[in-house]
Amino acid sequence: MLQPRLKSVEALDSLQLFLVYETGEKKIFDAKPYANGPWYGELNDPVYFRTVRMLPGGTGIEWSNGQDIAPHELYEFGVSI
Repeated sequence: MLQPRLKSVEALDSLQLFLVYETGEKKIFDAKPYANGPWYGELNDPVYFRTVRMLPGGTGIEWSNGQDIAPHELYEFGVSI
């Protein structure tokens, strides 16, 4: 099953993302487990983490240096609020 498209993404404190989907669902995704190693470790910088943006058409998210998290992971592992 394909996940619904994103309407918005917002970086929160503690390496969490607030996600709003076209269905009206709202989820909190914890990115801490991803923020390690030379590539994803950059996400530990709070200023950089807040540069997250939604891809055109709401198909996913990315940061300015190219890091991303798979859309199905955001949806499946995000906690509904």
